[in-house]
Amino acid sequence: MKTKEFLEVLNILEQNIPKDSPSNILKNSFKRKPYTILMATLLSLRTKDENTARVCKELFVLAHTSQMMLKIPTEQLEQIVKPTGMYRKKAQILQEVSSALINRFDSQVPNTKDELLSIKGIGEKTANIVLNNAFDIPTIAVDTHVHRIPNLLKFIDTKNEKETAKALCQKVPKEYWNRLNFTIVSFGQTICNPQSPKCDICPIVNYCSKEKI
Repeated sequence: MKTKEFLEVLNILEQNIPKDSPSNILKNSFKRKPYTILMATLLSLRTKDENTARVCKELFVLAHTSQMMLKIPTEQLEQIVKPTGMYRKKAQILQEVSSALINRFDSQVPNTKDELLSIKGIGEKTANIVLNNAFDIPTIAVDTHVHRIPNLLKFIDTKNEKETAKALCQKVPKEYWNRLNFTIVSFGQTICNPQSPKCDICPIVNYCSKEKI
């Protein structure tokens, strides 16, 4: 698949994002600002967006700033974030990142990748998602769907998420970067599910043979 076709696919998918897709539910589950976007992204690691959305609704009523987060007793915070899994570790990360923001960045979420990565607990994917969603800075955040589906379409041929990020940045025009993750993730969650793809209702079935799926 050439870049022109892939961009056609992306536009089709963007026009067909289900309102009830887990990523859409998460996106609309809390008031979005750099701090809450960062915290939600940290919570979302290795869990379903539905679980993250439920936790964010509860957590951000109590804490939508670094100072408020650190006022929550650790045991209470652990219980709030428990549905996202690895709750003790995640509660610790939320506290440590919030403390770093206060001590090093005047309580503000930094808007550069180097600064975000300098904070313990923030990795490459989290940094890219925050830059994309909080600051509208062009980035491509790669998760399992963003790795799997462009490979499925034969747009790229990569073995891991790091290779995928590099290949997509090389082949996709920069003005499409910020749209790519949310669009493909929503599609992967609802239609092109790896266990049970819904090929009969797929809006891009003409671009992808069933043999590929």
